[in-house]
Amino acid sequence: MLIGTRFGWPFASPRALADLMNAHYSPISHRLFSMNPVVAIIGRPNVGKSTLFNRITRSRNALVDNLPGVTRDRHYGPAVWNDIPFTLVDTGGFIPDEVDMMSPLIRSQVMLAIQDADVLVMILDGKGGISPFDADMIGILRSVEKPVLYAVNKIDGYDKEVNLYDFHSLGIESLFPISAEHNYGVPDFLDELVKYFPRSSEPDDMADDPDSRIIRIAVVGRPNVGKSSLINRILGEDRQIVSDIPGTTRDSIDTRFRRKDTDYLLIDTAGIRRKARVSEKLEKLSIIKSLQSLEQCNIALIVLDASEGILEQDIHIAGYAAERKCACIFLLNKWDRVDKKTTTIKTIVDQLHEKARFLQYAPALTISALTGQRISGIFPMIEDLYSQFTKRIGTGEINRMLEKATQNKEPSLYNGRRLKFFYMTQVTTRPPSFVIFVNSPEGVHFSYKRYLINRIRQEFGLTHTPIHLIFRERSGRKG
Repeated sequence: MLIGTRFGWPFASPRALADLMNAHYSPISHRLFSMNPVVAIIGRPNVGKSTLFNRITRSRNALVDNLPGVTRDRHYGPAVWNDIPFTLVDTGGFIPDEVDMMSPLIRSQVMLAIQDADVLVMILDGKGGISPFDADMIGILRSVEKPVLYAVNKIDGYDKEVNLYDFHSLGIESLFPISAEHNYGVPDFLDELVKYFPRSSEPDDMADDPDSRIIRIAVVGRPNVGKSSLINRILGEDRQIVSDIPGTTRDSIDTRFRRKDTDYLLIDTAGIRRKARVSEKLEKLSIIKSLQSLEQCNIALIVLDASEGILEQDIHIAGYAAERKCACIFLLNKWDRVDKKTTTIKTIVDQLHEKARFLQYAPALTISALTGQRISGIFPMIEDLYSQFTKRIGTGEINRMLEKATQNKEPSLYNGRRLKFFYMTQVTTRPPSFVIFVNSPEGVHFSYKRYLINRIRQEFGLTHTPIHLIFRERSGRKG
């Protein structure tokens, strides 16, 4: 039973809260990480949770800054220690300030992370000392029926371990002195951590392997167009923080899930604003990470606010995705707010493709993350697009197409010589990329290159994927 509020959020007794968390597990969470143990890192702001996350996952996926409250959503990452794979969850800090509008939302994400985890790690600040909020959090964790390890961070050496004594007053017997920044004590801590993992002989089918069948999807767009709402609608739970405050998502948040025997990695990214409006160092870092997510994804879901029309910044973001050779789908969100008397699906899609001519091939879908309208149509589109994005064409087939294409439309002259195409082969997928050997590569006009790409699309059904053509001179031969 709720007995009041603490720091601006509903507060129950530790026992009641623990019973709630132990009793209710969301189906999507269980499905996400059923193969590997899940470890959640929790604690108040600025104690070094994200630094430890980066240290253990051997990445820089979590943003690190001296500004409290940098991490807001749950951030998942794969990790391995002593040949044991597990999933690490970085969480936002509990902010004891009723004025902060984001505090209740961040806390709800932390509580969900505690609910999902197999093992909990609470980080304490060995440099800043004990906070009154530490005692309250420890009181909650004592009643949770899961293993909890307590690590005192910012202990840079044996001589600094004297700082641990104060923390024993919290009633904690076993404390792990560590420095996430300098790796002091971290290996010993991890040796102990893996002892608490549930025993399982099942392999991790969803390991973050570039060659695996997992489909990587980045959700990108301007701030406040509904990216996090869309992900929550897809997953069927409030996994991402949603707020009307632009810039709520600061980090790139990875969520793995399975749908119809297909594994997906869904990445919610920070909203990308115009450069002239980006001033804070932290926001610049967030945008850089959004662009990095585009480089790592297979498919970019470019979310637009249909109620505002097609804006210049929407086209810039689409250009970022095209430059990185992502397969793209335009999602015109908030379609429920559009006046259908003045704007039809055809008119807004035509306007979009007119402004983003470089992505004429990218499909578009009008949706509403709020009402769920046409959300079910996204994944059939993703599956078809991914099939095209990864398609491999036999050398014989592609060269027969090339021969027909050059016969139907003869190449132009270059420096008094007719361009001659000798041979064509596919060199890679994601996206489909081809090398064409020609007597004068520099003489191939962009219009003829576009003609050949269109012929490939028509001949092999690659109607919606980017296609990459490389022209090379055939060595040892003169045309």
